[in-house]
Amino acid sequence: MAQVQVTVNGRNYSVVCDDGEEAHLTELSQYVDGRVSELAASVGQIGEGRLMLMAGLLITDELAEAKERIAALESELEMATTSAAGSLTEVSATSVLAMETAAQRIEDIAATLENA
Repeated sequence: MAQVQVTVNGRNYSVVCDDGEEAHLTELSQYVDGRVSELAASVGQIGEGRLMLMAGLLITDELAEAKERIAALESELEMATTSAAGSLTEVSATSVLAMETAAQRIEDIAATLENA
């Protein structure tokens, strides 16, 4: 396990993470620090706990919106895939019919030539 020192709202925190996750954890903490800084700038220093809670709620709201958008995109993708599969089936059926018709015409021509 690795240990990383991060700073949020001017305070240092020691956080443990899996080996190799240090850079990712640092990026996450910088994002949280940025959100806390934005809040502090708009509402003032209302206490560490309240700032962290508000930042957590804002970040959770962003996550919820992202999940909703992902669900909508997955639904659109499923509909497009279903539509494409239906179109492919329709094209395949049309192609089969055209080949059968062409094969029958060739057989008819061959029969005519044999009888001529």
